[in-house]
Amino acid sequence: MKIVKKFLCVFMLMTLSLCTKRPCQESGEPGLDEIAENFQSPPIEYSMTFYWGWDGEVTEEVIARDLDAFKMRGVHIVTLEPGYDMGHPYLSEGWLKMVRRTVELAGERDMRVWIVDEGKYPSGFAGGKFTTDAPELRMKALIIDDRIAISGGETLKQCLSEDVVSAVAVNQIDSTCQILDIQSGELRWKAPEGRWQVILVKHDFRSSPTRAVNNPTRGKDPSNSLCDYLDSAATRQFIQFTHEQHEKFVGSEFGRTVLGFRGDEPDYSIRGIPWTPQIFSQFQERKGYDVRPYVAAFFAPRLTEIQKRVKADYWDVWSDMFGEHFFKVQAEWCDRHNLEYLVHLNKEDDMTALINHEGDFFECMRHVQMPGVDAIWNQIWPDKIADYPKYASSVSHVYGKPRAFTESFAAYRIPPTVTQAKWVLDHQFVRGINMVEVMFVPASTTGELGLKGWTATEQFCSIARYVHRAAYLLSQGHPAARIAVYHPTTSLWLGKKESNQSVLRLMQQLLEHQLDFDFVDENALVSVLKFGSGELINLSGQSYTTVIIPSVKAISKAAIGRLRSFAASGGKVVFLGTEPSLIVEKTFLNASGPPDLSWAVREPSGDLTSRVVDAFPQPDIKLKNSCTSIKYIHRHFSDADLYFFFNESNKDQIREIILSGSGQAQIWDAMNGTISPIATQSPENGRVRLNLELDPFETKFIVIDNMTFR
Repeated sequence: MKIVKKFLCVFMLMTLSLCTKRPCQESGEPGLDEIAENFQSPPIEYSMTFYWGWDGEVTEEVIARDLDAFKMRGVHIVTLEPGYDMGHPYLSEGWLKMVRRTVELAGERDMRVWIVDEGKYPSGFAGGKFTTDAPELRMKALIIDDRIAISGGETLKQCLSEDVVSAVAVNQIDSTCQILDIQSGELRWKAPEGRWQVILVKHDFRSSPTRAVNNPTRGKDPSNSLCDYLDSAATRQFIQFTHEQHEKFVGSEFGRTVLGFRGDEPDYSIRGIPWTPQIFSQFQERKGYDVRPYVAAFFAPRLTEIQKRVKADYWDVWSDMFGEHFFKVQAEWCDRHNLEYLVHLNKEDDMTALINHEGDFFECMRHVQMPGVDAIWNQIWPDKIADYPKYASSVSHVYGKPRAFTESFAAYRIPPTVTQAKWVLDHQFVRGINMVEVMFVPASTTGELGLKGWTATEQFCSIARYVHRAAYLLSQGHPAARIAVYHPTTSLWLGKKESNQSVLRLMQQLLEHQLDFDFVDENALVSVLKFGSGELINLSGQSYTTVIIPSVKAISKAAIGRLRSFAASGGKVVFLGTEPSLIVEKTFLNASGPPDLSWAVREPSGDLTSRVVDAFPQPDIKLKNSCTSIKYIHRHFSDADLYFFFNESNKDQIREIILSGSGQAQIWDAMNGTISPIATQSPENGRVRLNLELDPFETKFIVIDNMTFR
């Protein structure tokens, strides 16, 4: 009888979870009637959110006052961030009770709450508990233990501690190096001619600096250590310290008022290289050789070709471990509790820097429910080229995630006007972002609302409603880009910075030619995208008919095989710029190459020449006269096509345009929620011709109702 009751209890909980699953958590194909019905007042989950910082003593009066003010201004979601001097220490019972009361008050107002998973940032130190309560699970790294000067002809003899794992000798004259044998636990080496420095490398506890609510200096330093991101036991302990404590107080509202946990910039900002006790055995298992003799050479000023390849192998292993043992563990916990995990990384605007901090953007982000980017320090601004939001939206498209988010306006040194703020958001919308988080709104603990600048203007309410409707429309159906761009992360591991320049140039050229695309990584190309007839189909149901490979040094044998089969089935594969010289199977160390690419389109210049463009599929939009400042994104509904256009320039743009789709074209005005027909010329072969008129910085949603005469 007890077993039956237990079964029924589990069944009821599972049923409850299924019943409370929100539409915004799943990709779907809604019909146009349903979308139109919701357009004026979309579901709450598509509202922008304020990143709401609890600095100062937070009371129920403060919470209620802020929630009322936010809702009145059209913001229906808050992202709750712990702050300084809150009256109750972070993660204490008193603090968690205030979180519970916040959730209750938000629920009474039909509002929603995201919970920041950390007492400031970056995520993973649990408000200092790893330093005080679980020191053995703190972040670890390979670091330089000692530098020993030695001249040619001298002999160095030294017993080594157990923590020292590798040694290398660097000739100070020409930066050449020799790997030294220390397997016996003793270093014994006679230096040849030259002026040498021996570098000893050991493993030790090292943490990225953290900004912690319990730091009396309010500074950013490593005194509150992050957890070991490469150890799933440390991540589970992080969850126990944070998520599970929240579950005790607000778990009944998981999936209802509480949308999920918000992570922030987990990364390795250390003077060293990520390490965990299991990594050498994991490396041996995955790569088939011992990496320890080589790791000291990673700290040398100039690496040999062999050492670069071994370092790429190491990056491959720790990147996978970071994704599997940190991001995936949290995403799976959230999924089991009907929550979403949204997070952005550090340095996503500069992939050459990001690989040192997180290893592989795509490996980290493919596990989470809502990948994101941030826009700080005016990174996205009218005078800059900043296409990097395409990274997060590509992950969401390729891996079947309905939404990608932006944290915007933190530390903007040029405070935006309303017009400029909308420009920054539209810039990201047209690159695939469809969830907006506005930084930073402090709690009104002083009695004065924390709204400042553009968020305090009268026009903000209109922008909030616009964002709500735009985010809703851009989350429906599935993306329609037909071009995939291979991202050369592995070439960046090998030090080929030109690959990143090739990607940046290609992004700009594609967008300026109204050729929309998604990035695909090695994992997606090899094991996620499914073959169709001349197509590669992603987890969103989107089909790519062309794959572009920018300048690369390396690509996997499996990826080349998939691309060749894709080309044989009718797809187009284009190699732009430098072609791969290394074909990687199990290891970079033993890579072969170069491959035979006679079956592909090849353009050594690296530019989108007319020959390359002719190889692309028929574009879904075509301007009669070119215009680099008009950007667009296209989504398919079950019975309609949605086009979002943005004039990024300060000049009027008027163009005749041909759109893929057949039926009545409509303007969906996201600013006021109205729908009106737009004049079109006679349709031709499933395409619609119309005049597109865009004022400076104007956006337009155009919907083609493919069932006009139903």
